Amino acid sequence: MITRRWFIAGLAITVLAPGSALAQSKKRPFELDPKFEPHSVPYETDLPAGSVVVDPKNKFLYLIENPYSAHRYGIGVGRAGLAWSGEAVVGRKAVWPRWIPTDDMITRDPAKYGKYAVGVDGGPENPLGARALYLFRDNRDTYYRIHGTNEPWTIGKAVSNGCIRMINDHVIELYDYVGVGATVVVLG
Repeated sequence: MITRRWFIAGLAITVLAPGSALAQSKKRPFELDPKFEPHSVPYETDLPAGSVVVDPKNKFLYLIENPYSAHRYGIGVGRAGLAWSGEAVVGRKAVWPRWIPTDDMITRDPAKYGKYAVGVDGGPENPLGARALYLFRDNRDTYYRIHGTNEPWTIGKAVSNGCIRMINDHVIELYDYVGVGATVVVLG
């Protein structure tokens, strides 16, 4: 059963009922494992509502609702050796953000990232997806992001260059609930 259908820049995106294929794109169809569907779960914490906890090992992101529960989302995370952990704050947020690969990404794989050194404008083909939350520490950009993805089949996997990726619909929802200045804890 189709619940939503969009045409963005000529790309047809179809979202089906939970548990079935979540999207069809020109790249490939996929089915989201039901455990990565967003839902509220028991979660005890001292963090205030609106804070975020990322559990890279288990591929979940928790939006704190109150001291005893959180809204849990499935995520894709950084490959071994590229992941970041610690505490940060959301220093800025962006809708359909512009993406520029870091110097480290270009050095690590110049054939893949060198051609994008000047950046990619926001849109469906942009690796940061529909929304981005920029993580800062001590008022400085860490260059790590919580962002959408144009590769939704990577949710539940360790595939990125260190950032935390979410299905675009999920990051849009998160973006609406998390403010600039919110605490983000990425577990080690």
